[in-house]
Amino acid sequence: MTRRSRTPASPLPQRDGIDPVRVRLPDGAWGTVGEHLVERFQGAIGAERVVGMLREGRFVGADGVVDAELPYRPGMYIWFHRDFAPEVPVPFGIGIVHRDERIVIADKPHFLATTPRGRHITETALARLRRDLELPALQPAHRLDRLTAGLALFVVRSEDRGAYQNLFGSRLVRKEYEAVAPYDEKVALPVTVRSRIVKERGVIAAHEEPGEPNAESRIELVERRGGLGRYRLLPATGRTHQLRVHMNGLGLPILNDPVYPVVAEEPAPDDFTQPLQLLARVLEFTDPVDGRTRRFESGLRLESWPALDADTSDQ
Repeated sequence: MTRRSRTPASPLPQRDGIDPVRVRLPDGAWGTVGEHLVERFQGAIGAERVVGMLREGRFVGADGVVDAELPYRPGMYIWFHRDFAPEVPVPFGIGIVHRDERIVIADKPHFLATTPRGRHITETALARLRRDLELPALQPAHRLDRLTAGLALFVVRSEDRGAYQNLFGSRLVRKEYEAVAPYDEKVALPVTVRSRIVKERGVIAAHEEPGEPNAESRIELVERRGGLGRYRLLPATGRTHQLRVHMNGLGLPILNDPVYPVVAEEPAPDDFTQPLQLLARVLEFTDPVDGRTRRFESGLRLESWPALDADTSDQ
């Protein structure tokens, strides 16, 4: 069996905390590299833009700028930076709860995506942290939803990433969330919710359906003030939107949730006035490298709770 040669390092640096795109030329009968790149990317950005990028020297190989007339060679690697669409800056900073030579524990604000995806590219926690901390190799060990605030673990060195990712994949991390939601005396708490959650590609909301459970959450009431409660949420699994689905299933949808129970009209990109009242408050685990017990707690607070009149507590 012929082994594929090792991928060479990118000749392009990151831009705005984002890695360049890497392309490996497939087997084929194109005469020139330019012909292949036009055919490959014209559906995404248009043939004219691809030709323009070639003219500007935007495509780079291991030996330098790629000329459009370069004879086609299968297996060749090419790198380029995408054109990023303008993004509305998320007007909240990222707190750093802990930083050492292996990991960074960030306190992510609401509305900031963890990693580049869809229309959120440069305005993401990963891109910001790479730039601000000057850590170009930084990678996430897990992902926190864009609308959820709180603790996210990033790995400084690529050789350590697998060990920390495995903690989350093997459910070896104790995660504690906090939420503000309606209070209903008819809902008996604490309760452990087990159900089957399905998230279909292209559909915003996940849903529960009959079948073997694949999601488990413990829901506890910490305190109440009038018609609202502050809840401790302890997920044993990590399905998409799991805590939001389980809280909604109990008749306790999390405050300002734009998806559950009803998918609301998407707000304007610069509207940051209704943050989902869900916070990843605690991460606790045994460090896979040195065996130490690690526990981190968010310094953020859910704004809907402190703003309430204390005189309404327990009424």
